[in-house]
Amino acid sequence: MAKFLAELLGCTLPEKGASPMFEVRLKSVCFHVTSGTVLDQAFHYLISSKVRLLRLMFLYILQQDKMPQTPPFPVMYGSNVYNKNLYKAKEEDYEGLYYHENNLVSGSLEGLIEHLVPTVAYYPDRTYIFTFLLSSRLFIHPYELMSKVCHLCVDQQRLTDPQADKVQGVRKIAPKILQLLTEWTETFPYDFRDERMMKSLKELTHRLSTGDELYRKAVQQMTQTLIRKLTTLSQYEEALAKINSSVTDRLTVLKTKPQSIQRDILTICSDPFTLAQQLTHIELERLSYIGPEEFVQAFVQKDPLDNDKRCFSDHKKASNLEAYVEWFNRLSYLVATEICMPVKKKHRARVIEFFIDVARECFNIGNFNSLMAIITGMNMSPVSRLKKTWGKVKTAKFDILEHQMDPSSNFYNYRTALRGATQRSITAHSSREKIVIPFFSLLIKDIYFLNEGCANRLPNGHVNLEKFWELAKQVMEFMTWKKVECPFDRDRKILQYLLTAPVFSEDALYLASYESEGPENNMEKDRWKSLRSSLLNRT
Repeated sequence: MAKFLAELLGCTLPEKGASPMFEVRLKSVCFHVTSGTVLDQAFHYLISSKVRLLRLMFLYILQQDKMPQTPPFPVMYGSNVYNKNLYKAKEEDYEGLYYHENNLVSGSLEGLIEHLVPTVAYYPDRTYIFTFLLSSRLFIHPYELMSKVCHLCVDQQRLTDPQADKVQGVRKIAPKILQLLTEWTETFPYDFRDERMMKSLKELTHRLSTGDELYRKAVQQMTQTLIRKLTTLSQYEEALAKINSSVTDRLTVLKTKPQSIQRDILTICSDPFTLAQQLTHIELERLSYIGPEEFVQAFVQKDPLDNDKRCFSDHKKASNLEAYVEWFNRLSYLVATEICMPVKKKHRARVIEFFIDVARECFNIGNFNSLMAIITGMNMSPVSRLKKTWGKVKTAKFDILEHQMDPSSNFYNYRTALRGATQRSITAHSSREKIVIPFFSLLIKDIYFLNEGCANRLPNGHVNLEKFWELAKQVMEFMTWKKVECPFDRDRKILQYLLTAPVFSEDALYLASYESEGPENNMEKDRWKSLRSSLLNRT
């Protein structure tokens, strides 16, 4: 994909602030476009059709000269990479690790695995644990990694004390092993949906807890927490499936019920601030279920230097990232449906002004994803073509919002606002100030280009850890955002409507638009006739 886009666009853009080694590799795949007109037209065409935002965002974003990335999270990551000065005891112990200016930048897979495993005198830095557990799945199954960790824990202890039996050897470093397992199960719980992972976990924790009540209780607590998380995920997936199965097409409903008795958004909620709060509930709930590994798995490709095809065949243990993108698409179509549905022009104008106010409240809250979904819905062709309706709308506030989400300079205005919201969250005095919900497709785009910009392995076969430090920084910032609990009261009636109200398909949106304001040219007339024939069986 990146190669195709690079050939299509024929230009590059270096990353700012990268180290020399990292910058050289990035130069081959970062982009800027000198002519935005064609891509502007492509964007307006795509946004009018039923295209997933993951596809839409490439043309929407790639038209710009500057590529500022999602801001790093300095609280969790004080430096770009892992500093060996804090852990010199391990540097000489493991072969196959390469440091540059006191920073670990690459290593053999086996060396990096050994670097993960604690000993009596050593425990890996939490930054390294997160980075390696996040990226290692590109090279080795999590269950295979767990198996290697289990064996290394035993083998390394035997080297320290050859006379110790298997149980005694492990228990000497039990607190550190237990801490590592706790971090793994808390941060990457979806790995343990694999029965092989659970088997290895049970075997190792059994060794840790045998004959020691303190460790037994700690293992029990860790296991119970993990099971609760996995149970909650299963319940969430079942609830999503139920919601999705109950959603019907708005046109189908119109055929069975008169429009006069149907509900619309203004009959459910007429207060923009309340609706923005309920949208934030949905956003934060769906964000909370996205596992960090899903960002890596979304772009998994076969590494040409890796001969083990099995590692890439059954990674996926959750689909929450895709479900979140589907929510963005649904909200965009819901906005367009609510605008196109009213028969009277003044009612359509009122709905547009209502959603403009909702979008402004979303911006104030820090809910940029709902903000962008609303703007996207109002920019769909079936809505934007309603010129008589828009003529009755006070658009000054909408113009300000579009300026904030303007794609110029790769969403420079939005990224500035995002940095402000992030800083507000860090210094927050209330739970409301902690909310940061990014424009999700742009976050995925940043991660996508970082992934495509550098090889997973270096020519010598080493894992390119410098790349994965950068990846971990972006994902860790997201992890901070998704942990925020929504401070607003839930309104079940509004939430139910937002999640299940029927929406028009793309064709039905166009038909409703033409029925509201007639076709303006022969092409629109022909399409109108075709849609009436196919959707309404009318001529």
